[in-house]
Amino acid sequence: MEIQYITERALLARINRKLTPHDTQLKRCQADSVRYPEVGRFYHIATPTGAVLADHVNIETMARDIGVLADWERLERL
Repeated sequence: MEIQYITERALLARINRKLTPHDTQLKRCQADSVRYPEVGRFYHIATPTGAVLADHVNIETMARDIGVLADWERLERL
């Protein structure tokens, strides 16, 4: 099957649709944020409390682990 490239924004939306029923979300941190060194580009939070569940998350790996990125899909690298 031909490889399909998925944008980071689309992949983040897929992940969050899957996580929302479990009261968690994946958040993106801007590189100029004071929290960036602490949490990295992506971090996983519990939505009721805002507690960080995981930091420095690899978005493509997480997407595959939770089943929202098929084997023939890849994250578009710009």
